[in-house]
Amino acid sequence: MATKEIFAGMPWWVKWVAVPVVALVVFGSLIATVVGFVVGLLFKALIFVALVGGLIYVVRKFISGSSSSRTDW
Repeated sequence: MATKEIFAGMPWWVKWVAVPVVALVVFGSLIATVVGFVVGLLFKALIFVALVGGLIYVVRKFISGSSSSRTDW
């Protein structure tokens, strides 16, 4: 059975209002869990990129600062 056949005799608000509301009620917690997981993953990825960038910055500063002192030896 196609979707058009199922909603053929129904008013427009059933397809565009009632069905999405029922879907949100039934799957609301699942949707919230997935969105929360994705947001948390993006936040952790952002923290990871910031920490790796900071580490690379510190290591390059340390290497460039200590390379001049190596020639003193």
